[in-house]
Amino acid sequence: MTDLFESVLEFSYLGIFFLLILVNAAPILMPPTWIILASFYVIDASLDPLVLALVGATSATIGRFILKHVSTIFRKFVQNEQKSNLDAIGTFLNKKKFGYIITSFVFAATPLPSNILFVTYGLLKTKSIGLYFGFWAGRVLSYYLMISISNIVLTPFVELFEEQYIGILIADGLGVSVIILFTCINWTLLLTQRKFKLTKPKLWKL
Repeated sequence: MTDLFESVLEFSYLGIFFLLILVNAAPILMPPTWIILASFYVIDASLDPLVLALVGATSATIGRFILKHVSTIFRKFVQNEQKSNLDAIGTFLNKKKFGYIITSFVFAATPLPSNILFVTYGLLKTKSIGLYFGFWAGRVLSYYLMISISNIVLTPFVELFEEQYIGILIADGLGVSVIILFTCINWTLLLTQRKFKLTKPKLWKL
């Protein structure tokens, strides 16, 4: 893993940029981007924290854009009842002027898993460009903060990856479960009558 980091650093910010696009385009089995960025900073202190945060936020946004559009493919496997249910939350957010911007910013500026968010956006076939602005702004803020305090909070990335790989698998498993739960919520009932109800998880046309 150290060799990979050193190889990427040969291309400086450009190498980091393309690596993080790949990381963020993957729906599962990837460590948090801030850990990768902070690890690069620990390895090479000559990197500027602000530039690193901007590069990380931009590449993460592009990667999540790719993830969102790939996720739309899975919508055709979702049953019509479930599609109508998902469209209800999409319609609700579309009516809110800053709905997508605020939602994306909150996920990006906090430890909440943004891969789940963008897979969900893909299932909703969301077209609002505001979600990318909110996500980018939140990522710049969170990445700059984590990079700045990396010497305090960061265990070197190689050690963290080796010791907590099982943790990443568990987190991804929980993420998939959350997506399934999200699609099973009766959003029409929840948004119109404020009543929580789960529908039968008949998700796939198989």
